[in-house]
Amino acid sequence: MGKSASKQFAEEVLQCHNEYRIKHQAPPLKLSNKLSREAARYAESLASTRILKHSVESSRGSCGENLAWASYDQSGKDVADRWYDEVKQYNFNRPGFSSGTGHFTAMVWKSTKKLGVGKATASDGSSFVVARYFPAGNITNQGHFENNVLPAKTTS
Repeated sequence: MGKSASKQFAEEVLQCHNEYRIKHQAPPLKLSNKLSREAARYAESLASTRILKHSVESSRGSCGENLAWASYDQSGKDVADRWYDEVKQYNFNRPGFSSGTGHFTAMVWKSTKKLGVGKATASDGSSFVVARYFPAGNITNQGHFENNVLPAKTTS
């Protein structure tokens, strides 16, 4: 994938994130070159092993991370929409972390400021996408979900 194509892909992922964030009363994210470089490096390593697993950095909490895999070349909108779709499982009356909604909550986490996006294609044509968030969301301490994952505003 050429540099401009990856930049375009990252911009598309960012734009989708920000449209969803506005709905959930969260300020827009800015694209970070540093996070995108790290995300791209990690996407490459996932594509070479073809195993989808979270990075050491995200396990340590130094950044938030969303991963996506597909057997085809994914568009940025496609990836963001799939992550956001977990909103259907999120219970705003009982806020908190669950593995079924973690992609969604990372996307709309209010105190996150920066996004990095990387994408790589494996030898079998499947694609791996890595989104990095800073500061990391999905903090399970008391009160963090209530303050950072807000219900969508209804447009009247």
